[in-house]
Amino acid sequence: MTRPFVFAWHFLTAIPISRRHHEPSSAELATSMAWYSTVGLLIGGLLATADLGLRLFLTAEVVNVLLIVLLVLMTRGLHQDGLADTIDGLAGGRTAADRLRIMRDPSVGALGATGLFLSLLLRYAGLLALPQPIRLPVLLCMPALGRWAMVSVAWASPYARSEGGLAAAFLTHLSWQHVLLSSLVLVCALVAGLGVAAAVATMGMGALVVMIVRRGCRVWFGGVTGDLLGATNELVELLFLVMVPLLVMAR
Repeated sequence: MTRPFVFAWHFLTAIPISRRHHEPSSAELATSMAWYSTVGLLIGGLLATADLGLRLFLTAEVVNVLLIVLLVLMTRGLHQDGLADTIDGLAGGRTAADRLRIMRDPSVGALGATGLFLSLLLRYAGLLALPQPIRLPVLLCMPALGRWAMVSVAWASPYARSEGGLAAAFLTHLSWQHVLLSSLVLVCALVAGLGVAAAVATMGMGALVVMIVRRGCRVWFGGVTGDLLGATNELVELLFLVMVPLLVMAR
């Protein structure tokens, strides 16, 4: 088990797997992002396994709520927090500096809380509407796609805060090779689970969203932060959950 994989797992989940790997270098943190899609697939595997077990004795509505709770608990609500902070920053700041200052405030504003609630509601509706034949592949691939988007947005993006921050160390040595590895893992999973046509359509839409988000981060914030990457994960996961039935039906 490589150190970068352990760092990726510990950063993206609340489940400890090693007590020996500490104090990573900037290069190891960047390399860990190459493992993000893999960690996402493992998270998706846990969701899919839970779905199979819970559906034996609970209704679909209850199962979908429990899956959302499980996902939030497994990831410590890290990405949901980033989404709420990003919405607050966009809603309350006129300049990039104002938006970054608002996002650093530990309290959540009314718009951030509302946006978070609506995102969870949309996630629930998307899970409920998933066609049964593609339910397990979607649960498996959804977390991987969101974490791939984080890596892709982070690549070649400046860090927004001049004083540094949590995400700064990850960006220092992030290279196209890390993005490529993360992309290959995701593509293989999408092709195996949804087919070539749906995989190509998903990656195309994902690449378009990544370009739009990266541009928005530069214009509105001057670069990326950990909160913005977390918000990217939530946005891409939700879009995939809502759009994937259309992509599969179009095959």
